[in-house]
Amino acid sequence: MTEESQNTALSEDARKLFRGDCQFMLGVTTMAALPPPDLPEFAFAGRSNVGKSSLINRLTGRKALARTSNTPGRTRELNFFDLGGRLRLVDLPGYGYAKASRSAVESWTGLTRDFLRGRPNLRRVHILVDSRHGLKPVDEETMSLLDESAVPYQLVLTKIDKIKPTEAARRIKAVGEAIGRRPAAHPDIIATSSETGDGIAALREGMTSIAAT
Repeated sequence: MTEESQNTALSEDARKLFRGDCQFMLGVTTMAALPPPDLPEFAFAGRSNVGKSSLINRLTGRKALARTSNTPGRTRELNFFDLGGRLRLVDLPGYGYAKASRSAVESWTGLTRDFLRGRPNLRRVHILVDSRHGLKPVDEETMSLLDESAVPYQLVLTKIDKIKPTEAARRIKAVGEAIGRRPAAHPDIIATSSETGDGIAALREGMTSIAAT
């Protein structure tokens, strides 16, 4: 299904929301600097260089809303984006490899964990996994944290256009089996591509629906 046909199937509410105003709000490095918890928030987590910023840009139809980089670990703050005053997207620092000091990595890793555990208006965390590599131990650690904190999350495969359809099917099946008994995991896995637009409509529709409840 092309992105155009996916968008045709979008609800009118989702279409208006993601075609409307979207702005970068702020980047924070401490819990005290977080914006008020007055809107539904949807966070994007994943290993460094998994494609979080590229996915956010594609979701919002902007080319450079979220800053992208080929350098792993470039995002070092919690970056908040406001969609029409109705919901927020949160681009989290990547976990795993980063060209930074150990103390800096520990600082933003601790901030991310505190945010994921204690943000009352966090409606869902999208855990991004590179479809070429599958789940890694650090992804499992994040899922365990969210399970323990009873924070709903959904697995999103990125760069699905980089692998063959048969391999993509195997990857989706393997990830589905890995989350089968995890209490906070959403059972549906979304395979996406920031280049072709695959899966973008499904993400938009899901967030619009959740934010409305």
